[in-house]
Amino acid sequence: MRAFALAVATALAAAALAPAAIAAPARSAGAAPASGESRAAAAGKDARAWRQAHERAILAEFARFLALPNVASDRAGIAANVDTLRAMLGRRGLSVRVLRQGDAPPIVVGDLAGPPGARTVAFYAHYDGQPTDTLSWRGLPWTPVLRSASGAELPLAPGTELPLAPGTELPQGGSSNPTDPEARLYARSAGDDKAAIVAMLAALDALRAAGTKPAFHLRLVFEGEEEAGSPHLGAFMKSEPSLLRPDAWLICDGPVHQSGLPLLGFGARGTTSVELTVYGPVKGLHDGHYGNWVPNPVSLLAHLLATMRDDEGKVLIPGFLEEVTPPTDAERAAIKAIPDVEPSLRSEFQIGDTEGGGAPLNETLLEPAINFRGVKAGNVGDKASNTIPTEARASIDFRLVPAQTPASVRRHFEEHLSSLGWTIVSAPPDSAARVTHEKIVRLEWGAGYPAARTPLDAPFSVEVTRLVTALGREPVRTPTLGGSVPMYLFQQDPAKPNATTPAIILPIANHDDNQHAPNENLRLQNLWDGIETFAALFAGLEK
Repeated sequence: MRAFALAVATALAAAALAPAAIAAPARSAGAAPASGESRAAAAGKDARAWRQAHERAILAEFARFLALPNVASDRAGIAANVDTLRAMLGRRGLSVRVLRQGDAPPIVVGDLAGPPGARTVAFYAHYDGQPTDTLSWRGLPWTPVLRSASGAELPLAPGTELPLAPGTELPQGGSSNPTDPEARLYARSAGDDKAAIVAMLAALDALRAAGTKPAFHLRLVFEGEEEAGSPHLGAFMKSEPSLLRPDAWLICDGPVHQSGLPLLGFGARGTTSVELTVYGPVKGLHDGHYGNWVPNPVSLLAHLLATMRDDEGKVLIPGFLEEVTPPTDAERAAIKAIPDVEPSLRSEFQIGDTEGGGAPLNETLLEPAINFRGVKAGNVGDKASNTIPTEARASIDFRLVPAQTPASVRRHFEEHLSSLGWTIVSAPPDSAARVTHEKIVRLEWGAGYPAARTPLDAPFSVEVTRLVTALGREPVRTPTLGGSVPMYLFQQDPAKPNATTPAIILPIANHDDNQHAPNENLRLQNLWDGIETFAALFAGLEK
């Protein structure tokens, strides 16, 4: 039944027709070439008018796409998404290639050729989504549901919902009866990251309707295992340099700024992680008989964790900050210009204080961080017993900034543990090790990757900033995002060892989209804004 449902959903998506093109007005002979900013502004305006007349068709295609399960490990679901993407790109006149690496989810590439000699700018998004706990959802993750904002005047009653499974009618949309922009479409990947894909394709429809073509080679690159950590992305790039080594990247993933303003991210922190286990007695012991004599692993772990960071979050590990590259003047200026949303965030998160010594949120993101993801030892509450546990565990992740690497972090961390008298092992210790060493810690390192940043004053950075600003709202520019994505892979090019490819993060989803969580959603106005933004960039980027 599931395979049949996938086939039906795929067929419905493939059958959805792109809106018909509208004849473009003729340009007067001898007219001076328009600047990138003016082309962007005009394209954004045209895209808005086109979208207002085609909201129903856009949402119908979006809903059909969202109805396809898309967890990277689900081969049938991934295959259905790939087939659908191929059809969606083909309808827009793009040449399509499906790149494969063994059993890895394919990368789908769509190309729209520009004039000879033009540069290639690639727009990246991912079509896979996070696994989901169906029971935690209001509805089903892959049955899209449109819910109105409370109190809004819609064809739907305020607070009601309309399922948008394939074949279900949508509320009429158009210039005379537009969809409420505050309504939200609920489904897995609605915000992360299928919204960006649909917005790009709708922007191409709007450009075609206006008779506008990009002046550059436009490449759309859609990955299928970003939510699984992109383990094959590097191999794809190595094997397909002609397709995956463009002149510049726009990474269209993530949410806009909490203020609601557009966001441009010029970097992302790197990451690595470690699972840490410390050991006590080989069996649980009565804490009345042996407490204060047999070492308690919970106490040992607590003291060890306290040596890694202080109360303000500053890393205390010697040498850990040696490789950190200080922020530039341009980056510091950009941080100061970011709107202050911290009072509302404190209220939303219900916290009475912050770390960082009073520094603004975005300033703290320029520094490396150690996060204690979890601690496990013994039991609490009604399951607690008067026992010295046999071991205590902690899960730790590190957020890296330029020019730290996972290898340098590991080296400093292990040197720190050794200096405190810990014996490091990579497997559970045997009896001989237990009686020979006073303090034993087992480390299980996870994979990781370094941080990456594109200078804010780089020519591509300046160009993109101007084009987004041309739409009437100056974007928030952040030197780095707090989260980690393998942005370094986009910047690296073995053919250019002394240079990096500019890469900028351009998200469109609402900041409260429940990314990775139950009831993921997309605010419709964010989709509409995204269409205008992509249209502006497609029309405004220079040759």
